[in-house]
Amino acid sequence: MSAAPLQAPAPQPAAGTPSARGPGLLAHPLAKPLLALAALLVLDLIFIPGFFHLQIRDGHLYGPLIDIVNRAAPLMLAALGMTLVIATRGIDISVGAVVALSGTVAAMLIGGTMVVNDGVPEYVANTPMALALAAALGAAILCGAWNGLLVAGLKLQPIVATLILMVAGRGLAQLLTDGQIVTVYYKPFFFLGSGYLLGIPFALWLVAAVLLVVGLLLKKTALGLFIQAVGINPVAARLAGLRTATLIFAVYVFCSACAGLAGLMIASNIKSADANNAGLLLELDAILAVTLGGTSLAGGKFSLAGSMIGALIIQTLTYTIYSLGVPPEVNMVVKSIVVFAVCLSQSAGFKNLWKGRA
Repeated sequence: MSAAPLQAPAPQPAAGTPSARGPGLLAHPLAKPLLALAALLVLDLIFIPGFFHLQIRDGHLYGPLIDIVNRAAPLMLAALGMTLVIATRGIDISVGAVVALSGTVAAMLIGGTMVVNDGVPEYVANTPMALALAAALGAAILCGAWNGLLVAGLKLQPIVATLILMVAGRGLAQLLTDGQIVTVYYKPFFFLGSGYLLGIPFALWLVAAVLLVVGLLLKKTALGLFIQAVGINPVAARLAGLRTATLIFAVYVFCSACAGLAGLMIASNIKSADANNAGLLLELDAILAVTLGGTSLAGGKFSLAGSMIGALIIQTLTYTIYSLGVPPEVNMVVKSIVVFAVCLSQSAGFKNLWKGRA
């Protein structure tokens, strides 16, 4: 009797394909944050009249959607920087203080002095605006260098190292202003946070530019791979020849630079610098936006696009709560519930327990 012919084993679906991971759309890393954002938008559509209504006035787009993305711009910038920090297993809770310090430096340098030209009163900047903006961003970068030195150089725990600046940075901003609100009268400065370019808020163009540059660097160079390697196993990355300390130092500098730019946006939008309240708790919103977007708190796995969606979720949630007449205090409770849910979703123990009962 002849032996049965040998048959090659049936090919197995490659990891990451829809058949191996379930339905393609739901298996996408951005599926959950996009569904959460869509659910909020549907809720707004039902309960908030005219939520999706857009109109053009004076060549500018206006409407609730534009207002949400415009107000989310500073949080988007903070989330961009926080994404890379968390991807390296770090954390930066000094973001809010850097926002306050950056806005304070810019407002104090620009100020505004009234002069009369041909009988027309107008305000001029006390310091050239370009120099003032450079000084504000320089102060933010120095803050990032301080954090990076403590974390990458002295090997302090990131939460401890950035806690120092969280307290000292806002305290320094309050000392510079004597605890008072510094008002800016120079109109060109207002364009940064409340101006429009081609009908779209200028702040969104800045966010898009930063996102594009960082995204290209991460995709077109080995930088993204290096950050992932450091986040997954910093010791192995160092033994493989990566300059892990330099990379960690750089991501903290970038995070503070993003926070500094966000501080300029906020100061420009409110036409003043409030060292006591500017950027207050922004670091917590940034961390929440990053985790909502799918970035792992354990490091290694990150998504810039997810962080942008997470920032939009937070701002949309805030807008929804205020628009529905719910007390503002509820916003913090809802955020705490969201944080708890995100932490559970990333917990290996909870996942194993859920699979065991399924």
